Amino acid sequence: MSSLYRSFDTSPSGQIVRLLQRHGAMGVKDLRRELGGLSDTAVRQQLTQMMAEGIVVIAQAERSGVGRPSFRYELSDKARSLFACYCEDLALNLYNELLAEQGADTVTRLLGRVGARLALQYGQQIKGQALQDRVRSFAHVLDDKGILSDVQHDANVITLHEYNCPYHELAAVHREICTMEETMMSQVLDASVELTQCMMDGHTGCAFTVRPKETSKS
Repeated sequence: MSSLYRSFDTSPSGQIVRLLQRHGAMGVKDLRRELGGLSDTAVRQQLTQMMAEGIVVIAQAERSGVGRPSFRYELSDKARSLFACYCEDLALNLYNELLAEQGADTVTRLLGRVGARLALQYGQQIKGQALQDRVRSFAHVLDDKGILSDVQHDANVITLHEYNCPYHELAAVHREICTMEETMMSQVLDASVELTQCMMDGHTGCAFTVRPKETSKS
């Protein structure tokens, strides 16, 4: 269970989350009946705030005669981040099993293929011809995936900063994951990318220096 979920576990918002998780879409009157002690207006206020946060969405509107429709509400896809997720534990255990059974060379080869696949997925979303524009576009893509990023441009050096690691638990044990990310970025940006600062070394974020590829001299 995430810390965010625990933080309002007993609050009205937390109770609404649990009710919608258990029962699916519910109307205001259904929620008020289950909650007890809250008026319809109070339930609507909670739902309005939760919709603003992107946790709840309107599932459907039902009309019963004249007057405004009666809405039913459900959890959004974003709300999944509130619940327990053991993806990192699974990834780490799978990685260790692969190492034990197949060996480091095979795992390194597989990492290269995974990185290339990720590069293809990201690359389809990158816009711009100039390298700086592509880096900024890539930072926006990362932001959309929940990886807080920004870009610094100083003279001929472009630096992409990431402030949270998408593979934190795995990279903390297997630093070759960082190398995979570095190579993947090089493929996405069609540039030379070097990891110059890593949060695994105690920094507040990771910094990737991005430069144009050196053209070979004939």
